[in-house]
Parts: sequence; C-alpha cells; structure tokens
Amino acid sequence: MGHKFYIEVDFQQRNHEGERICGDVFLSERIKSEDRTVVVLSDGMGHGVKANMLATLTSTMAMNFTKEHKNVKRIADIIMNTLPVCSKRQISYSTFTIIDVEADGKTTILEYDNPQTIIIRKNKVFDPQWEIITLESDKNAGKVLKSCSFYAQKEDRIVFGSDGITQSGLGSDRYPFGWGHNNFEDFIVRIVNNNYQISANKLAAKVVNIAYQNDSYKAKDDISCASLYFRNPRKLLLCTGPPYEEENDKDLADAVRCFKGRKVLSGATTADIISRELDLSISDSFEFYDPDLPPISYMDGIDLVTEGILTLSKVAEILKIYTNNYILTKGPADQIVKLLKESDEIQFIIGTRVNVAHQDPSLPVELEIRRTVVRRIAEILERKFLKEVDLRFI
Repeated sequence: MGHKFYIEVDFQQRNHEGERICGDVFLSERIKSEDRTVVVLSDGMGHGVKANMLATLTSTMAMNFTKEHKNVKRIADIIMNTLPVCSKRQISYSTFTIIDVEADGKTTILEYDNPQTIIIRKNKVFDPQWEIITLESDKNAGKVLKSCSFYAQKEDRIVFGSDGITQSGLGSDRYPFGWGHNNFEDFIVRIVNNNYQISANKLAAKVVNIAYQNDSYKAKDDISCASLYFRNPRKLLLCTGPPYEEENDKDLADAVRCFKGRKVLSGATTADIISRELDLSISDSFEFYDPDLPPISYMDGIDLVTEGILTLSKVAEILKIYTNNYILTKGPADQIVKLLKESDEIQFIIGTRVNVAHQDPSLPVELEIRRTVVRRIAEILERKFLKEVDLRFI
C-alpha cells in the first residue's frame, strides 16, 4: 500500500428516456500485481440493448488490450478493426475513452469520438498536450483519435463522459447547440473550486444531474460521467472477534488506539475488550433502525460500534447488490457500508478465539462464519469497489 496517492474511481449514469438498459458502458479494474488502474467508457451508437452490446464489446476489448500493455496506436487499430461499421453511414458503432494509470502515476489517455477528457490540477484545467493519432490501415484510414500522457499529482482529477453530457439541452432555448464542452469544463472548475475535496462519486453525480436538467428531465441520450480523484487515502479499521490468546487483547487495543483514521468495532466481545483495555465506557442505544439487527452502541473515539456476525453478514449482502442508486438507511449494517464506501484503505483485524458463550468450543462454527464473511466482504471491496484491503488475524 505504499502509494503516493490513492485513486478514487467512480461514475454515474442515466439511461436514455424510456430505456431500461444503458447504451454507455463503464469498466474499471485495478491490476494488483502491477499496481495499475485501468478505466474505460464506451458509448454505443443509438440507445438501448443494441447500443449496450456494442459498448460492452468495445469496452471489454479496450480493457483487455490495455492490460496487455499494447502501444496506444496498436490498441486503437485493433479496436477500430474489430468494431462493426454501419453500412449506411460508414461510421463505427461505438466510441471509447481509455485511461491507464501506472504505479508511478504515469497516466495515459486514449480517446475516440467521446468528449475530450478534462484534467483538473490546482483547481484549474490542465493541458497534458494532446496528440492527434491518425490511423493509416485501409479500413480505418483517416480516422482520428486523441492521446496524451502525463504524471498525475496528488489532488489531480480526471473527468470524462459520453456526449449525452456535452449535447444535453440540444435544441432548447438556452442551449440550442447543446451544453457544449466549454460549459462542461467551466462547471467542473466551479464545483471543484467550491468544494476542493468533493469525492469522485459526488462530482460525477453533479455532472449527470446538470445534463439531465439541461434535457428538461427527459434524457435525450444515455448520460454518463466518470471521475478519478488522486488523493491521500482515507483509512478505516474494522475489528471483529476476540483475539485467540487473551494476552493479545492489549495488542488489539493498541492497534485501535494508534490507528489514524475511522474505526469500527463489530461484536459485543470485541467492544468489551476495547472498553476495558482503553478504559472507555460503552453506552447502548435503543434505536432500532433495522428490524433484523441489534442496535448500535456508542464509545468515545470509535466511529461505530455494532453487533458482530449478523451485522457483518448483512454488510456482505448489501455490498453484493449495491449500486449508486441504492439508498442506505440508518441501520447498523448500512452505516458500516457507508463508512466502507467512504474509505480507500481498509484494514480488518479478525480475532480468532471461539466465543464460548455461543456454543460448544469443539465446533468452531462461529469462527469459520466470521472468517468467511470478512473474506467475502474484503473480496467484494477489492473487486467491485477498487478498495485496498488488508486482513490481519490475531
């Protein structure tokens, strides 16, 4: 986890009015072995299922070729050669933007037919010196792509989207020719200047919302915006289960005390140990926000104290089905999910003592459940939410 910065990646979307499926496809992957982050956005021609299929094909190819370190021109050629072409208009069926961030912060962007990616540095638009790539191969002769390469710095942002954003409002009194790239750029600069620590998620949401508003709340195209934010990592520690050896209770308490970041204790025994070792009192609440789970408790210096296994099992369930449209409640599991979503580097400390109160110690079922549930949570956080996760068993 020795990164100079953490890269928060998020995106927001609205489907074309009346469509159940989006014709824009966004993919992101963190390649752990190389400490690389690759994100792709493709906009399929038209909207609905056919557009989604074309965009899925394009974005999947773009992701795979980029991961193989092919050179930019080569990637462009392969994708353009594989894309079906519209027989009437002789134009490719889908656009793409590919962003590849390497371990040292070297960032390469390749785009075809999407609005130009916006890079913000020190609250202003940063020009990475775009290069024009003109393809020469027969099928694609004369097609033009744009590419750039630069080293990202802490607090940089990269924002890009489909033309549902720049063309929003087309034909309206206010924007007869659409909202346009300059307005898109000015809007981002304004938002970032008003709130320089705004998350990638919220920034993308604001862009999609304004485009939707420009279209008088009836999206005339699929509207997508993705955003990357290079920043100091936000850290979270989640402890669950008592340590195997009682003499390790002190180690657990030290880890909690010294941790710089937010802290969650999940499990009554865990909370009791921290309360005893750090001399902090626990106060119980009787707010039943979730009928399935015991209510939360409060402890000074700890962000959230919940019950253990039931709550964590529900956390795993929520994370599995979570999308940006999911509404989190005030329930204990939802509160943990909210904290996990808002954090980048997440450390779990899992105690491995079997809780005698629960069952016959010769059947460590509960321990296995705890381990399995935490591992499932960790796996979803890494794969689906691109979080950096560390598990420590004590």
